[in-house]
Amino acid sequence: MNTSLVSKIPVIAIDGPTASGKGTVAQRVALALGFHYLDSGALYRLVGLVSFQKGIKTSDEAQLIPLAKELDVIFQEDRIILAGEDASDAIRTEAMGLRASEVAIHPGVREALLTRQHNFRSAPGLVADGRDMGSVVFPDAKTKVYLTASVEARAERRYKQLIAKGISANMEVLLQDLRERDARDSGRSHSPLQAVSGSHYLDTTNLTVDQAVRQVLDWYQDSH
Repeated sequence: MNTSLVSKIPVIAIDGPTASGKGTVAQRVALALGFHYLDSGALYRLVGLVSFQKGIKTSDEAQLIPLAKELDVIFQEDRIILAGEDASDAIRTEAMGLRASEVAIHPGVREALLTRQHNFRSAPGLVADGRDMGSVVFPDAKTKVYLTASVEARAERRYKQLIAKGISANMEVLLQDLRERDARDSGRSHSPLQAVSGSHYLDTTNLTVDQAVRQVLDWYQDSH
């Protein structure tokens, strides 16, 4: 498809910090509209996982870049297949979330994943969530949302998710981890997490998922 046609395919870009609920909201919005869905964070988690498997440090940008370029990954509905193996659960651990945040600070890694993310844009539309969807990956997105919540609310949500999965968790450790990730994601020099001009600010601290989804859908409808 030529560039002019691709640029006409609508994109809803939802950015926000770790554990803000943006993934759940983005998936629900995509389902409601019949759009495709991009979880950009999964790509960084995959780089984190593969680098871990190969014994490559998250500080080694030179070795991380080829990994990002050559990721053998297929997204099948809600499953993520890496080199023929289901990696859906492996990338969702706290350890891989931390590695994802560490590899994402490298400009070369972000550049290597840019084309792969652009390829998700196909008719009838795309809902993309991440840290720089509205600022860098899809700056022409029809609707841009910065979705956040208090760090305490995010830690509590993450705590409940982990306990529900049978994984032990400590609230103080989770709070510290989220604060460190926020600082790293917002403070990096390349593609920092930020609410870009023209984006809608959505604080979900006291909202249900349904309320947040409804608000994003309303903003999208209003943009027509």
